[in-house]
Amino acid sequence: MVSTSPYRRIGIIGTGRVASAIGRAIAAQSNDPLLIWGRNPTKCAEAVAVIGRAQTAEDMAQIAHDCDLIMLAVADDALAHVVAALAQTEPTDRPRFIFHVSGRSGAAILDPLRSASSMTAAIHPAMTFTGNPTNEVKHMVDARFAVTGSTEQASAAAQEVVALLGGIIVPIEEAQRALYHAALCHGANHLVTLIAGSCQALAAAGVAEPSTLLAPLVRAALEASLDRGISGLSGPLLRGDDETIAEHLSALEQHCPTLMPPYRAMALATLGQLGRLHGEGQSFTFTLFQASME
Repeated sequence: MVSTSPYRRIGIIGTGRVASAIGRAIAAQSNDPLLIWGRNPTKCAEAVAVIGRAQTAEDMAQIAHDCDLIMLAVADDALAHVVAALAQTEPTDRPRFIFHVSGRSGAAILDPLRSASSMTAAIHPAMTFTGNPTNEVKHMVDARFAVTGSTEQASAAAQEVVALLGGIIVPIEEAQRALYHAALCHGANHLVTLIAGSCQALAAAGVAEPSTLLAPLVRAALEASLDRGISGLSGPLLRGDDETIAEHLSALEQHCPTLMPPYRAMALATLGQLGRLHGEGQSFTFTLFQASME
């Protein structure tokens, strides 16, 4: 029987959460069992178990030689070192597509691997990987994937990979990758920090289950902000309730002083957004926050 899988063999360098989840999602698209390699043999074995139809590679050279689809799923700061090591393996004339899943970097970091037979691209899934690959495979369907191809052909090859995952591509220019990644980190990572700080203050206020109390409010605010942007804001800053804000600052200084800097910074940023929305003629009071910085 002739196989209908689009790739002869898929290879993954890296054994973390992203490698395991994407490997599990795409393993069936490889004629031969997927190959995976990482520096830690134990983590390699764990990734193979999660992916299912996979084997541990002897080394990076085996992946470079045997695979026509190669994914680099390593930490951002380790990517350049892995690319350099992979570039030192014996060259091959076999057509192959090599991509990484780093958010920060574009396709240029893969230039040492480009050749007449090797296309390269960056494919970053704009989602959180928490270590539950079964759920993450489902979440990839209709998720956005930021794609930066080294050529038009490479971008087309990246689109084929994303389609196999059920995702939707969002083209990002090479020069804008760092800004794109900063935006994601600001929205997702800092959201976690904000909620952790809110829970800390609620615990100090005597709330036994802070996250349970906070959840409906935060979910509603998130939906409003995604739907309406800064126009979805509510609360004392929008109303200009200076006395309320003054009481906030006093209570935080007394009970949660570590929360003062982020509260102040976010309040100033919110006032700035409101000022840009309503124009310079709209009056918003910065005095309380300026005084708290002295």
